[in-house]
Amino acid sequence: MRGGLFSLVLSAATLFCAPVMAQHNAQILSFDDLDGWAEDDHQAALEVFLNTCPDMDDGEWLRLCAVAQQQPNARTFFELFFRPVLIGGDEPALFTGYFEPELHGSLTRTSRYRFPVYRMPPDVVEPWHTRREIEQDGLLEGQGLEIAWVDDAVELFFLQIQGSGRIRLPDGRVVRVGYAGRNGHEYRSIGQELIRRGIYQPHQVSAQVIGSWVRRNPTAGRELLYHNPSYVFFRVIRTRNADDGPLGAMNRSITPMRSIAVDPRFTPLGAPVWIEKDGESPLRRLMIAQDTGSAIQGAQRADVFYGFGDEAGLEAGRIRDPGRMIVLMPIELANLMVPDA
Repeated sequence: MRGGLFSLVLSAATLFCAPVMAQHNAQILSFDDLDGWAEDDHQAALEVFLNTCPDMDDGEWLRLCAVAQQQPNARTFFELFFRPVLIGGDEPALFTGYFEPELHGSLTRTSRYRFPVYRMPPDVVEPWHTRREIEQDGLLEGQGLEIAWVDDAVELFFLQIQGSGRIRLPDGRVVRVGYAGRNGHEYRSIGQELIRRGIYQPHQVSAQVIGSWVRRNPTAGRELLYHNPSYVFFRVIRTRNADDGPLGAMNRSITPMRSIAVDPRFTPLGAPVWIEKDGESPLRRLMIAQDTGSAIQGAQRADVFYGFGDEAGLEAGRIRDPGRMIVLMPIELANLMVPDA
């Protein structure tokens, strides 16, 4: 779902299988083929790589993680031990952006704070009840599953799309929440639905435009939200300090403009990924695949984490750009994927 952080906490051991990935039109490139490679801050990428590489279960990745922990020259490290692998490059990549929103909420229900943020119910078997059944029919009321109540149904909807966020309480305290699970229904884009209805053109749609339309049309807007039957449940997240990024799919804090969400069927979580994003704000940068989400599907699909708050949200909401993404794989694993290279 993410254009958001629907962080499926998956073991890295289950996310990489070279024989399976080798079926997906993989091609080994050289670092000279990477547009802008020499100009990037490789040290910044290495530091983010180190945040999660100890949690990768594959022996080859762990060996390279041990080398990285010796603080080698970053660019030399990547060029010496990795090969750039273009997976599924027959179609342009699609890059979107996500961020960590901040909502206003309360630990008790009031006339202002009346939209519940739910924990994962114990009896969920996918596919479970739809968004309409959960929200309109009050399916979960009275079960003590509320983490908090927030003051805006639209912001809660987008919190589910992002998959994590902060809830600012009236006394100034912050409750951080992250993805805990979902009801198993397929995600449907309400932005695409507004385009299908002829209300907006594709270039006009953003989170801000959608939110404004729903608030101006409360009855039709509520029905629009129900168009997406998928529903996400949350858990309380505790980080070492309030400035840490939200937890990604590897259960570690992610980093603005260095962490991306990917489809782990094609890109191993924890892997470095070179992105060449085009559009109005081109981006050439080495990212680390540290998150995933149910809307992030395909070998050439990535969601860039833009950071926290409204400004990051505005920037992330404008991103829907083509380009290409190249996974940096350890040499031995790259050769397994492309045996004739």
